[in-house]
Amino acid sequence: MYAMERQQLIERELREVGRVSVVDLARRFDVTTETVRRDLDRLETTGSLRRVHGGAVGIDRASTAESTLTERRGRQGDAKRAIAATAVAVLGSAFRGSVFVDAGTTAAAVAAALPSALAESTGVEVVTHSLEAAHLLAGEDRLSLTTIGGRVRGVTAAAVGAHTVHAIGQLRPDIAFVGTNGLSARFGLSTPDPEEAAVKTAIIQSARRVVLVADAAKFGEELLVSFARLDEVDVLVTDAPPTTPLGEALADADVEVRVA
Repeated sequence: MYAMERQQLIERELREVGRVSVVDLARRFDVTTETVRRDLDRLETTGSLRRVHGGAVGIDRASTAESTLTERRGRQGDAKRAIAATAVAVLGSAFRGSVFVDAGTTAAAVAAALPSALAESTGVEVVTHSLEAAHLLAGEDRLSLTTIGGRVRGVTAAAVGAHTVHAIGQLRPDIAFVGTNGLSARFGLSTPDPEEAAVKTAIIQSARRVVLVADAAKFGEELLVSFARLDEVDVLVTDAPPTTPLGEALADADVEVRVA
């Protein structure tokens, strides 16, 4: 196989999967790892990818890259709905208490699933700083909804800033459903924006129990700002079992993993 053919296949896999491994590519193409590294260097020079430890990621997956809500709604839709259904089952049909719902498309799927999950519950208080989650839950007579204000980031439709962080710090919700852009063994939970990170840290520190909702595409990703350690998470709900080293790190941190 010619170098150009390999590089075209690498570009296609990056478009489909978002990440490639030097070792996996060498095995797949039956070439040396040095040959693969030269291919990746060439593609990085042309702006087709970004090199990371052990391989490469798509150019749109830089540590500060962040897709809009509209773009993210179209990704992994079935997986996010399945994750949400499994996540709200953590509550139990007779749940009584308070719930915090984070911003993000997977957390929004959780918000959409809450009313039917709480069909037998009364007096449930839901708190959120997400305009999307608030829109989904507004008018539901089976629960009480409180929104946290602040400056709204257009890319996530979520309130951020000192006021938001302070308001969340005054709460003690029984359970929080939190999303993340990245989840790795070494860096924990991460997101591109410092203000979003500060809000997520406040949510995790305030909640009695933290349920992380994240599809497998987040595994191994490390964005600019880490906002929580793995041992600050109680339950991870995802769509595929985490592999090593993340799986081992989650076990060491005593995180319960539920696969939708």
